[in-house]
Amino acid sequence: MTFMPDPYIRFAQAADDEALGRLDRETWSTLHAVKPPDEPPYEPFFTDRYGPRDHLVAELDGRLVGYIRLGFATPLMSNAHVRQIQGLAVADTARGSGVGRALLRAVLDEARRQGARRITLRVLGHNTPARKLYESEGFVVEGVQPEEFYLGGAYVDDVMMGRSL
Repeated sequence: MTFMPDPYIRFAQAADDEALGRLDRETWSTLHAVKPPDEPPYEPFFTDRYGPRDHLVAELDGRLVGYIRLGFATPLMSNAHVRQIQGLAVADTARGSGVGRALLRAVLDEARRQGARRITLRVLGHNTPARKLYESEGFVVEGVQPEEFYLGGAYVDDVMMGRSL
């Protein structure tokens, strides 16, 4: 049996911008992305809307191999108790090593620390690996928008999932 080290999870730092942008481009796929891939010249990964403190990153052997983005579901005060996962990526070389699960568990802890009572996400209907991961961590389907996107020559459902914290 091969021992896989646990990923080290931390908040992103401004210096991670280039590595996160590269990871985002390398993992782009119609399995999870609804917009076309970025092309040069590349925009910065961090924006006015999402900065380093909105991202947890995973490292294995000192290499950045994944991230998860946590944001508010809406800008409304009446909805401030809800957080939303707004992005998750794991390097192909790190898939199957527990990185996605570690990031998901860490973001659940962070959402609780921020005082959230619920957490939601959206996932494409055909993204079976992601859906299985979310379900295994207590997320349930709360709604489906049939054929919401046309990707790679096929119509794809947009699935809303959520759970209490």
